[in-house]
Amino acid sequence: MVDEMKKTESTDELESLQDRILGQLSKVIDPELRVDLVNLGLIYGVSLEDKICTVKMTLTTMGCPISQMLEQLIQSALEQLPEIDQVKINLVWYPAWSPEKMSRTARMALGFYR
Repeated sequence: MVDEMKKTESTDELESLQDRILGQLSKVIDPELRVDLVNLGLIYGVSLEDKICTVKMTLTTMGCPISQMLEQLIQSALEQLPEIDQVKINLVWYPAWSPEKMSRTARMALGFYR
Protein backbone atom coordinates (compact mmCIF):
# COMPACT_ATOMS: atom_id res chain seq x y z
CA MET A 1 0.00 0.00 0.00
CA VAL A 2 2.92 2.36 0.51
CA ASP A 3 3.34 3.84 -2.95
CA GLU A 4 6.69 5.58 -2.59
CA MET A 5 9.45 5.33 -0.05
CA LYS A 6 13.12 6.17 -0.15
CA LYS A 7 14.75 3.95 -2.71
CA THR A 8 17.78 3.33 -0.48
CA GLU A 9 15.81 1.57 2.24
CA SER A 10 15.66 -2.21 2.20
CA THR A 11 12.47 -4.10 1.43
CA ASP A 12 12.24 -5.23 5.07
CA GLU A 13 12.53 -1.64 6.32
CA LEU A 14 9.84 -0.50 3.86
CA GLU A 15 7.51 -3.32 4.86
CA SER A 16 8.07 -2.55 8.53
CA LEU A 17 7.31 1.13 7.95
CA GLN A 18 4.21 0.24 5.91
CA ASP A 19 3.03 -2.03 8.74
CA ARG A 20 3.57 0.73 11.30
CA ILE A 21 1.74 3.31 9.15
CA LEU A 22 -1.20 0.95 8.64
CA GLY A 23 -1.08 0.08 12.34
CA GLN A 24 -1.43 3.75 13.22
CA LEU A 25 -4.24 4.23 10.71
CA SER A 26 -6.04 1.20 12.14
CA LYS A 27 -6.20 3.06 15.45
CA VAL A 28 -8.37 5.74 13.82
CA ILE A 29 -11.95 4.70 14.47
CA ASP A 30 -14.90 6.10 12.53
CA PRO A 31 -17.02 7.41 15.42
CA GLU A 32 -20.29 6.72 13.62
CA LEU A 33 -19.53 3.17 12.46
CA ARG A 34 -17.12 2.28 15.29
CA VAL A 35 -14.75 0.50 12.90
CA ASP A 36 -11.26 1.63 11.95
CA LEU A 37 -10.53 3.31 8.62
CA VAL A 38 -8.30 0.51 7.33
CA ASN A 39 -10.89 -2.23 7.87
CA LEU A 40 -13.60 0.01 6.44
CA GLY A 41 -11.58 0.13 3.22
CA LEU A 42 -11.34 3.92 3.22
CA ILE A 43 -7.54 4.04 2.85
CA TYR A 44 -6.59 3.70 -0.82
CA GLY A 45 -2.86 4.29 -0.43
CA VAL A 46 -0.08 6.10 1.39
CA SER A 47 3.20 7.59 0.26
CA LEU A 48 6.12 9.00 2.20
CA GLU A 49 8.64 11.46 0.86
CA ASP A 50 10.87 13.82 2.85
CA LYS A 51 9.01 12.92 6.07
CA ILE A 52 5.69 14.02 4.51
CA CYS A 53 3.12 11.24 4.52
CA THR A 54 0.32 11.57 1.98
CA VAL A 55 -2.80 9.51 2.63
CA LYS A 56 -5.06 8.81 -0.33
CA MET A 57 -8.48 8.01 1.05
CA THR A 58 -12.20 8.28 0.55
CA LEU A 59 -15.23 8.54 2.81
CA THR A 60 -18.34 6.41 2.99
CA THR A 61 -20.44 9.35 1.74
CA MET A 62 -19.80 12.72 0.12
CA GLY A 63 -20.36 15.56 2.55
CA CYS A 64 -19.52 13.33 5.52
CA PRO A 65 -19.98 15.58 8.57
CA ILE A 66 -17.00 14.07 10.39
CA SER A 67 -14.42 14.39 7.61
CA GLN A 68 -12.44 17.12 9.36
CA MET A 69 -12.43 15.15 12.59
CA LEU A 70 -11.12 12.08 10.75
CA GLU A 71 -8.37 14.16 9.14
CA GLN A 72 -7.27 15.43 12.56
CA LEU A 73 -7.30 11.90 13.99
CA ILE A 74 -5.24 10.62 11.04
CA GLN A 75 -2.70 13.43 11.46
CA SER A 76 -2.39 12.79 15.19
CA ALA A 77 -1.95 9.06 14.69
CA LEU A 78 0.66 9.29 11.92
CA GLU A 79 2.69 12.11 13.43
CA GLN A 80 3.50 9.76 16.31
CA LEU A 81 5.85 7.90 13.96
CA PRO A 82 9.37 9.36 13.96
CA GLU A 83 9.61 9.02 10.16
CA ILE A 84 6.67 11.41 9.69
CA ASP A 85 6.75 15.16 10.31
CA GLN A 86 3.73 16.18 8.25
CA VAL A 87 0.56 14.50 6.98
CA LYS A 88 -1.40 15.45 3.89
CA ILE A 89 -4.81 14.00 3.12
CA ASN A 90 -5.74 13.44 -0.53
CA LEU A 91 -9.50 12.89 -0.45
CA VAL A 92 -10.74 11.09 -3.58
CA TRP A 93 -14.15 9.92 -4.76
CA TYR A 94 -13.03 7.42 -7.37
CA PRO A 95 -13.23 4.58 -7.07
CA ALA A 96 -16.34 5.11 -5.02
CA TRP A 97 -16.46 3.40 -1.65
CA SER A 98 -18.87 0.51 -1.21
CA PRO A 99 -19.38 -2.11 1.52
CA GLU A 100 -17.43 -4.58 -0.63
CA LYS A 101 -14.26 -2.61 0.20
CA MET A 102 -14.58 -3.50 3.89
CA SER A 103 -12.57 -6.30 5.43
CA ARG A 104 -14.36 -9.42 6.59
CA THR A 105 -13.95 -8.21 10.18
CA ALA A 106 -15.63 -4.88 9.40
CA ARG A 107 -18.46 -6.54 7.47
CA MET A 108 -19.15 -8.86 10.40
CA ALA A 109 -19.02 -6.01 12.91
CA LEU A 110 -21.54 -4.02 10.86
CA GLY A 111 -23.84 -6.93 10.06
CA PHE A 112 -22.82 -7.59 6.44
CA TYR A 113 -22.55 -11.37 6.19
CA ARG A 114 -21.80 -11.89 2.48
